[in-house]
Amino acid sequence: MTVALFTLGGTIAMAGTCAGDRDGGDDRDGSDARSAPVVTRLTGADLTAAVPGLDVPLEVHDTHAVPSADLTFRQLLDLVDEASKAVLAGAAGVVVTQGTDTLEESAFLADLVWPHPEPFVLTGAMRNPTLAGPDGPANLLAAARVAAADEARGLGALAVLNDQIHSARRVRKAHATSTAAFISPDTGPLGHVIEGRVRILTRPPRRAPLGTGECENIRVALHTVTLDDDGAQLAGLADTHQGLVVAGFGVGHVPSALAPVLGALATRIPVVLTSRTGGGSVLSHTYGSVGSETDLQRRGLINGGLLDPYKARVLLRLLLANDANDANDANQNAIAKAFLLHG
Repeated sequence: MTVALFTLGGTIAMAGTCAGDRDGGDDRDGSDARSAPVVTRLTGADLTAAVPGLDVPLEVHDTHAVPSADLTFRQLLDLVDEASKAVLAGAAGVVVTQGTDTLEESAFLADLVWPHPEPFVLTGAMRNPTLAGPDGPANLLAAARVAAADEARGLGALAVLNDQIHSARRVRKAHATSTAAFISPDTGPLGHVIEGRVRILTRPPRRAPLGTGECENIRVALHTVTLDDDGAQLAGLADTHQGLVVAGFGVGHVPSALAPVLGALATRIPVVLTSRTGGGSVLSHTYGSVGSETDLQRRGLINGGLLDPYKARVLLRLLLANDANDANDANQNAIAKAFLLHG
């Protein structure tokens, strides 16, 4: 059966150089034109043609050819809708190629709303096709095989890179340049592609999909707590944003001076507490000092559990788009339950 391929640009689709870098001479820093910046050029047909041994029929849909830093919630939700139509029309699964910068957030957003058992697989590349050893073709081949595999059904959205299969809920980009940039710190990958065979080693439970809502006018801030942080930059935030995610120290701690600032914000908008560490969970009742996780929850902050700050922001914005957009007790409880379920 055919797999639907949707292309969104990014490193995997970049080739050639900017017009101003085509003179073939030396750049100002002494490097030659071979190191000039690349731009998005390759179509889905170009991508598939570069994959040796491609044994999965792909139906290509070229969509937003933009860097992943420019992707929006609306574009991604529209893409999920188009992918859903492809599955309903008979596609065995979906592959999306995009830039890796926001791939972990795109994957989690898709996972939260994807209603089908057919796999929704995201992939990309760390090395563009002008470099020695580009990883895009291998990643696309592995992603296509996962999307077509019966073993991957019922797993929701997946990130497939470097022959590893990651859950959208757990995957993170943990290195700026390595081809092994994507990891799942708390669980490890769900499986691997070995000699072309899809091997799923563990199956986390699926959650019921959330509604997509109207997210365009929902603004959720992310504040990373730092040494000697008094929260001055958060002044007025509740007047301009509908939610806040706090990336705290360790298991969910902040400086004591910041605690009342966050507590005041939590009376006006939902404030979710996460860890800036990149692995592990926010705790709920181990420490009791001012600024501890216990103190912050007492002040109204919502425990983000195992979700990293970036995914917590995706979930909170989606929840707020589905009408839980104020800090009253009922909505606070609904958001807390959602984080307990999805985190």
